Amino acid sequence: MFGVDTTEFIIVAVAALLFIGPKELPAAMRTVGRWVGKVRGMARHFSAGIDSVIREAELEEMEKKWAEENARIMRDYPAIAEGTAMEADSAAEARAFLESPEGDADEHGGLPPDQRPLP
Repeated sequence: MFGVDTTEFIIVAVAALLFIGPKELPAAMRTVGRWVGKVRGMARHFSAGIDSVIREAELEEMEKKWAEENARIMRDYPAIAEGTAMEADSAAEARAFLESPEGDADEHGGLPPDQRPLP
């Protein structure tokens, strides 16, 4: 994690054993473990906060782009913005196709694929 090599770790362990002593070493290691855990927790919390801020900034940027694209689409295609004229035309075309001979060519009577009998 911090670039500690095996030999460096052994030297630190031997020095701790000599200076702290074998009786006090477990308590010292628990204390060090608690501090390392707290530091990792704070780093994780800080990292999550930074990630959250970045995500919010990206979302704001995307919303801005979507609003611009929506405005462009509404400007370029005003008939779709009105809605009713375009929907009525496409619905009439679909109805006319289904009532025509090409629309009746379906041998299953217009059933959706999931309701058709298996061959």
